[in-house]
Formats: sequence, C-alpha cells, structure tokens
Amino acid sequence: MGALSHIKVLDLSRILAGPWASQLLGDLGAEVIKIEKPGAGDDTRGWGPPFLTDKEKGGAFDSAYFLSANRNKVSVTIDIATPEGQAEVRQLATTADVVIENFKVGGLAAYGLDAVNLRTLNPRLIYCSITGFGQTGPYAARAGYDALIQAMGGLMSITGAPDGSPGAGPQKVGVALVDILTGLYATTGILAALAHRDRTGEGQEIDVALLDVSVACLANQALNYLVSGVAPSRMGNAHPNIVPYQDFPTADGAMLVAVGNDAQFARAWAVFGLEPDPRFRANAQRVEGRDEVIGMIKARTILRPTSHWIAALEEVGVPCGPINGIAEIFKDPQIVARGMQISLDHPIAGEIPLVANPLKLSATPVTYRKAPPLLGDGNSDVRRYPEKSF
Repeated sequence: MGALSHIKVLDLSRILAGPWASQLLGDLGAEVIKIEKPGAGDDTRGWGPPFLTDKEKGGAFDSAYFLSANRNKVSVTIDIATPEGQAEVRQLATTADVVIENFKVGGLAAYGLDAVNLRTLNPRLIYCSITGFGQTGPYAARAGYDALIQAMGGLMSITGAPDGSPGAGPQKVGVALVDILTGLYATTGILAALAHRDRTGEGQEIDVALLDVSVACLANQALNYLVSGVAPSRMGNAHPNIVPYQDFPTADGAMLVAVGNDAQFARAWAVFGLEPDPRFRANAQRVEGRDEVIGMIKARTILRPTSHWIAALEEVGVPCGPINGIAEIFKDPQIVARGMQISLDHPIAGEIPLVANPLKLSATPVTYRKAPPLLGDGNSDVRRYPEKSF
C-alpha cells in the first residue's frame, strides 16, 4: 500500500516543481488529486513534441514532459475562478492532508483558497506553497522560472566552459534542475510536517522558493566563496577542490575520471604510466599544480581507447566511466538491473515507458498504480464520492 497510503494530497500545482513533489508522494502511496483547468489542464500537456499517440484513432495528445511528473494521480477539472469551483476545492481540502500550490504570492487569496482560508476549514492541513522567490522579500511578487533562477541563483555562473576557451560563457543545466530540487525539498518539508502533525495534531504552512533552493544547492561552491572571499568561476567539467576529477580525451572519445583521495591518485598515476612525483602527492598540491597534472594525464589518455582505460582503472579501484548519451543510459546493464525504466498501461496510448522512482524501500516499496491521468479522468468519481480514496 505504500508508506503514505493514508495520506490524501490536493495538488493545485502545474509545470514541474509542484508536480514532481506530488508524484513522489504518490509513488510512496499517497492519493493525489490533481486539479486542472477545464479544457486545457496543466500547461505541460502541450509542451512537445514528442507526444503520446492514440493507439486506435491516431493523433497526438499529452507530451512526454507531462508524463515525466504526473503518474499515480487522478485529474479533476475545476475552474477556480468561479464560486462553484472554489467551493469544490474547499470541499476537497476539508478531507485532504496536504495541499500543494505554485501560484504567484497571494494569487489564491482572491479565490479564498489560500493557506489561511483552507487551514481555517481544516486545521490539520499541511499547505505547501512553491514560488520563484518566496512569500516574503522584495522579489516575492515576481514570477520565477527555472532558467531565470539558474541565472539569478548563481548556478549558471559556475556551469560552462572557462573564460577564454571554445564555447565559453554561462550555461544552464540540461534539465530544469532547480525545479526538480525544489520538488524534492518541498517533499522533505511535507514529510517533516506530517511527522510533526502525528505528534501534535497541528498542520502548518510550508514556504519553498526556487531561488532559496538554488542558493542552498550551491553547496561546496557557496562555502568556497564564503570561506575564501573568492567567487568560483566556470571550470567546464573540472572540480574546484579535487584533481584529477574531470573528463579526459581518449583515442576514440572521452571518459570521466573521478579521483577521490591520494591513494586512488597514486594508482591512477601508475596506470597512466607516469613516474611518482612528490610534487603531486597530496590533493592540495595537485589543485595548485592543476594545469601540469591534467596536461600530463591527457598526454597519456589520448593514446588508448576509452575501453582500455576504464578496464585498467577499474582493476585498481579508481572511479571512472564512459560519458553516456541518454540512449546509452537505458541500455546500461546497471540501469537495467536496477529497474530504472518501467512501463504502465495507459487507457488511450497503451503501454507507455516511464522512468522509475530511484527509492528502494524494503518494507514499504514504491508502487506504480496509475499512468499519468487523462484530463478530467477523476471528475465523476471524485465529485460523487469526495471523501473516498481512488
């Protein structure tokens, strides 16, 4: 049944951060009711191609983007701009445990669907608001999108090729990573609030901002600056604090070598056929002499194919691997063994592929109960039996 099979989530969010959080809760067993705009639904239903295809009638509908964040949910279409729609949401909120929304700050207050109003009806309710900049501060009223936040939150300043090299300049990450991380932080906050409610009976409000998450996830790079006063710069695939920890050219492509300690370095250095050098024995020395160390290694790795180096490095316990494209990932024997691709039966498209949840719980495993919903597929049942689980 899942660890959260006793929990009902009312999901008023759309796009990615909120739906990512509600999908994770659904994977853990929660009942998730996704509220969507009549006739249109979540914006991401149209974010394609690629789209699903009707297996009988042909024709495209619902994008792959939408599929990535919306399994284990039922869809209910409600126009929250109408008094009738507002009343429906309020009724659903009275029996919900969690509400997730990502409207602009104050956007739901005009409809009486803000935290104050819904928690007055249901004091046990956990109300999670996801915004670009948070509920407070001078930017609170602004809209926030992942790429904008990657720029404003510093992530783009440390992503991309170094200044002066080909292709130099700030780069965003290849997926909407801040949205996904925000969804994960929101989920953590919701689980913490549920644990608090179990002890006290009290619900609470959760304020999660994409910009806050972006700054928090600068991690060691943020502390590198706060401790040293020197702002990190773009380094391509190199690591600011460890050498060697980056990509290297080979005779037939490239590989990634991730040396994590001095013992691993000594073994890798020997594999590359280089004589021990006391100047580079410690990591701090290698960081100082980064250009020379990397240059010496590259002069060797370019002589043999990727498969040779990976086999040799793995034999002595040095972390390394190929730089896979996404097509290669789903053929990789480790990914296959871990079951990271699944399929679910869809009522119109037939069997569809999805990416699995990475959590492996021994007592309450993740469950895949329902493909991403058709728009309004829960209208009849949820409206007829609003207190029932589906």
